[in-house]
Amino acid sequence: MIATIVLVIIVLFVLANGLFVVPQQHCAAIERLGRFSSIRSAGLNFKIPFVDHARLISMMTQDERMTFDAKTKDNVTIELDVSIQFRVDGTPVQDIMQSGVYRSIYTLTDPVGQMKDYFADALRSEIPARTLEEVFIEKEAIASSIDHSVADKMLAYGYTVVATLITAIRLPQEVQESMNRIVASKNNLESATNDANAARQKTVIAAQAEAEAMRARGEGIANQRTAIAEGIKQSLDTIRDSGVSSQEANSLFMFSQWTEMMTDVSHNGASTIVLPSDFDQTTFAQMLTAERAKGRG
Repeated sequence: MIATIVLVIIVLFVLANGLFVVPQQHCAAIERLGRFSSIRSAGLNFKIPFVDHARLISMMTQDERMTFDAKTKDNVTIELDVSIQFRVDGTPVQDIMQSGVYRSIYTLTDPVGQMKDYFADALRSEIPARTLEEVFIEKEAIASSIDHSVADKMLAYGYTVVATLITAIRLPQEVQESMNRIVASKNNLESATNDANAARQKTVIAAQAEAEAMRARGEGIANQRTAIAEGIKQSLDTIRDSGVSSQEANSLFMFSQWTEMMTDVSHNGASTIVLPSDFDQTTFAQMLTAERAKGRG
């Protein structure tokens, strides 16, 4: 009876210390008496108590944010905030000693520190080859270039670089203020140019409208004069057709025009009238001509 109880206790002790669970997106490296033995995947697993040791490894993507400083081609020192996403390489291989899990555990003690050194070196090779403006324009190209450069090196240590993002570029205060002044000056110049173009366009449109109005007025005056001339011609032709000579017709026409003018002047309330010096003789002759024309008619 006692032996059975002891056996049960031993079995329970072994199970309690031997069974372990590996979470999802993790794996466990089993070390037996300090030496690597195997890799266990997610789920319920067993290890020999006091002999085996399980080292848990996360296979999830990790994110590290780092800040680097570098000098551009035009001698501007800038700071770059870089976000690096990486994970342990889980590509299946036949030789377990060549797996990403094995190399991530046994080939590098500080993967993040090593990665930071690689990125700093890569950035300080890329940035000095570009001006400040080119750094801003080619930010994604720079991130892609250093990503490929560092990814190849980190793969040897069992890590895969998933993505590299340059999230911010910070300038010295005096450079930032200088750039702001340049942008403000450029905006002011564009605004002044736009205002000048608008004023010029307005002047051109006004001049075109004035020219069109003058042309229309000229056409109106010309048409009016044509109509007046046509009316005069018709009046003279009518008078001549009545048998009056050309000279008498002209005198009669001038007299009728004068009487119409005097009528208009009297209707407009004018108090002063300018008459020709030979008004009596001229007017009398025209009246005689008019009477003779009526008699002949």
